[in-house]
Amino acid sequence: MSRRIPSLNALRAFEAAGRHGRMTLAANELNVTHSAVSRQIKHLEALLGVPLFEGPKNQLRLTEAGHTLLTGLGAAFDQIDVSVRAVADTEEGAIDVSCPGTFTMRWLIPRLYRFQADYPKIEVRLTASSKPVDFERDGVDVAIRVGDPPWPAGAEVIPLFPEQIGPVIAAGFARNNVGHLDIIPELHTRTRPQAWNDWRSRSGRHLLTGPKVDYEHFYFMLEAARAGLGACAAPWPYVVDDIHAGRLVAPFGFIDSGHHYVALKRSRRNRKATLFCEWLAAQAKEFQTLYPALSDKA
Repeated sequence: MSRRIPSLNALRAFEAAGRHGRMTLAANELNVTHSAVSRQIKHLEALLGVPLFEGPKNQLRLTEAGHTLLTGLGAAFDQIDVSVRAVADTEEGAIDVSCPGTFTMRWLIPRLYRFQADYPKIEVRLTASSKPVDFERDGVDVAIRVGDPPWPAGAEVIPLFPEQIGPVIAAGFARNNVGHLDIIPELHTRTRPQAWNDWRSRSGRHLLTGPKVDYEHFYFMLEAARAGLGACAAPWPYVVDDIHAGRLVAPFGFIDSGHHYVALKRSRRNRKATLFCEWLAAQAKEFQTLYPALSDKA
């Protein structure tokens, strides 16, 4: 079924005039003359068979039909703008980035100001997720994940850094319980329940701790450790700032977990996503150079 749509120039002229309330202002916005705007609106009224404005020339008011058309056109032009920006391969607009919530809070956000300083016209919209990536379903441009291959088919994989993991405990709690780790609660998170077992298996240590305590989110568990509620097995990027600040200690250092952090990018051309992934890779390289993980003290 064919659509009966008036000329875009006529619709733009009316929308601008209706939004500003004056044809002179609409002409200035569209960089045309007052008479050109007036002609376009008269043409539109003749085509539609209804008046869109009423009143004297210096005090034009929208008619009921004009109000209805303006409301629909405003939303339509906004949607056109969003659609054009979504496919335009430029260094301007928004990109949607999905990454694990705690990684976002502890590693990405503290560095994101650098990207915004370099690319002020790119808006990075963050969503928290650790689920397997489906670009079509999730509608994201870039996904940061920790794990192992295989990665989603058709995704460009940008390696960031390997993951190191180790037990951490609040500095004050550790001083007061030297030699008595078996009484310290062992903190777990439901999002990564095998962290302690993986660390024990890879480190070869048969560390005894106190009762197990579960937390729903990784971030809750880290906050509990900082507050002296127990020890947790944590990735180096999540605790590096706390360790350097003396809030947490890692009595056994950190070892490779066997997992890797990667950025996954849609394979289609997207200048903004490419710039963001290049920036991520540079930040990851700098992080490994400036903040190497403490080695296992075995």
